[in-house]
Amino acid sequence: MSAPEVLPGVPRLGSLAEVADLVQVLAPVYVRFSGGPEADRAAASRDHESGCVMPGLSVNPMTPEPWWTRPVEHWVARQLRQYAHLMVRDRFPWPLTGEISARGPDCEPLLVGIMPLASLAPSVVEEAGALYRQAFAPGADGT
Repeated sequence: MSAPEVLPGVPRLGSLAEVADLVQVLAPVYVRFSGGPEADRAAASRDHESGCVMPGLSVNPMTPEPWWTRPVEHWVARQLRQYAHLMVRDRFPWPLTGEISARGPDCEPLLVGIMPLASLAPSVVEEAGALYRQAFAPGADGT
């Protein structure tokens, strides 16, 4: 069975500009690639390598850091593109907010008290990939 990709009670965003608008109005905003909030409530988040149960949902920040000098759309595109590999059968991206309870093994925020904010159409991730390839230097080794 496939994930619903549409979450009841929250908007479905169909463009990178809509996601950027959300991120600028509500902060902090994170993104999670999963079967949605209901699926996440049914199982504990677990670190795949160690098997340890984590104290919250593993998410990635959609709100740009204060040092970010590029457009918000660039940050959002980069974040979606970096984690697009997680968009597999039964998983879709959905913006959310909540309270950070800890950090995961890759220093990602672990959220509790989550509140879904939207669902994203698959075309948003495609648009993010196109902007990412245009605006960034994938594979560059910076320090």
